[in-house]
Amino acid sequence: MFRQNHSININGKIFTLDKALIMGILNLTPDSFYDGGKYFTESEIKSRVHQMIGEGVDIIDVGGMSSRPGSDEIPAIEEWDRLKKGLNYIREIDTNIPISIDTYRTEIARKSVENFNVGMINDISGGDFDPEMPNLIADIKRPYVLMHIPSKPKTMQLAALDKNVLEEVMTFFHRKLYEFQQAGAKDIIIDPGFGFGKTVDANYMILNYLDRFQVFDRPILCGFSRKGMIYKQLNIASTESLNGTTALNCLALTKGCRILRVHDVQAAKEAVALTEFTKSQVNPDW
Repeated sequence: MFRQNHSININGKIFTLDKALIMGILNLTPDSFYDGGKYFTESEIKSRVHQMIGEGVDIIDVGGMSSRPGSDEIPAIEEWDRLKKGLNYIREIDTNIPISIDTYRTEIARKSVENFNVGMINDISGGDFDPEMPNLIADIKRPYVLMHIPSKPKTMQLAALDKNVLEEVMTFFHRKLYEFQQAGAKDIIIDPGFGFGKTVDANYMILNYLDRFQVFDRPILCGFSRKGMIYKQLNIASTESLNGTTALNCLALTKGCRILRVHDVQAAKEAVALTEFTKSQVNPDW
């Protein structure tokens, strides 16, 4: 039912996943949980893009609507106005850098591809918020991040998944991968949705069994960066959670994660470099 996939095709460029990729976050929102409001002016956005490119980012993930717990939806026209401003600035700096759009709306995804040659769609709803998404992905032929979320961000933490989280997420991926496959979509990446409608314990349960998700033969994306599962567990502020983020990134890499979605690109690149180097140190005589 599922096909092995060790690479993804972004705008005609093949990215092998023998080494994990770094997806850098650019939130063009006033209310994201960690960096809301930091990147709103032209100079702020361009400075952030230059920083990520300088640190070796592989993909820039651009979002125009916050999905933090309790956040409200905004109209599609407002989401697009934020995105097109940021996308213009990115393309002024680099016409070829791979861009991912963080949206669950097909109209936004299509506009981003047609106007800015966006190479990937990152959908927190796995197609559940817009039923046309499988057909769109098949049509535009772009890699697609299929993430698990039990309900919309506004209410997702009110009945957060706990003990049954593994069964819930695995069942979700079985159902949605079949749906996208039937539509003709390819290059599907799965994201368990750390922090989205799950208790702190449930997030660590998923991480502990992350290697089990390799049964789907799809690249796994993980996004822990500065989330509550880190700073709540350690009883620190999100601004102090880089060390915790790096620790979880390294652990995820040893369990099959192939794409890390992060705020701190350089730290993640170093985590990948050291994790991959350690894996290469094999003594055949041991």
